[in-house]
Amino acid sequence: MKRIKRLLVVLVVVVIAGAAAAKTLLSVTTDGARITEITIHSRFIHASEAVALVTPRGGGAGRPLLVFLHGRGGDQNSELNDAFFRALNELGSRAPDVAFPNGGNYSYWHNRGSGDWAQYVLDEVIPTAVRLLHANPARLAIGGISMGGFGAYDIARLVPGKFCAVGGHSAAVFPAAVDTAPGAFDDATDFTRNDILAIVTAHPHIYGRAKLWLDGGSEDPFHAADETLAAELGIHMHVWPGGHDSAYWAAHWDAYMRFYANALADCKPR
Repeated sequence: MKRIKRLLVVLVVVVIAGAAAAKTLLSVTTDGARITEITIHSRFIHASEAVALVTPRGGGAGRPLLVFLHGRGGDQNSELNDAFFRALNELGSRAPDVAFPNGGNYSYWHNRGSGDWAQYVLDEVIPTAVRLLHANPARLAIGGISMGGFGAYDIARLVPGKFCAVGGHSAAVFPAAVDTAPGAFDDATDFTRNDILAIVTAHPHIYGRAKLWLDGGSEDPFHAADETLAAELGIHMHVWPGGHDSAYWAAHWDAYMRFYANALADCKPR
């Protein structure tokens, strides 16, 4: 208890975390997985944010951990849908524990004026999830959708060698400061510090031995930029019919989870 208090983590059951969360999740079939919601009182973003922790059916200590970042306007519950839980369940004993942190409406998961969001994930979300889930700290993956896909790549490049896998699903990659969405970056300087295309072009091996994934719909507005990023990384860009929407992502959760499970299984502990 003292350790939990020291980390300022408060555990609550997700179905009583709030009326909105409960309403969202009541219709979801978890296929035996368990959802727990915690609140982290962060010294990096100077706020209290919820994190949804998912334990696959059967539980058990020592599973790998996937940290999955939501898109713009989402929250810790955005990806807790039937498609995700089906894909998780199909992995059986290879299924990882999964942490879904809340990154606000448009943090874009990087260190900026509103808070050090990358450090929040690296130094608070991950250690807390590993401890509470009894996950394997040597087998970590990070991924995300849209804003979260950008965030996964931007965070992972700060700590080469930490992650076994990095995934971006319709990653919100902007080719230039003038192309950014409102609120995505504080200013041109903030964009330059986190210009993932420029960073990867200059340092194509920045992710080390991590397995990398990028995908997007054929009609996705980020398609061209994501293709460029994939080319700079020397990886295949997975393209399926569709746009930048939940229907597209729901159709491919099985592929996403197989990627993470395979990469985590193959990962050589540091």
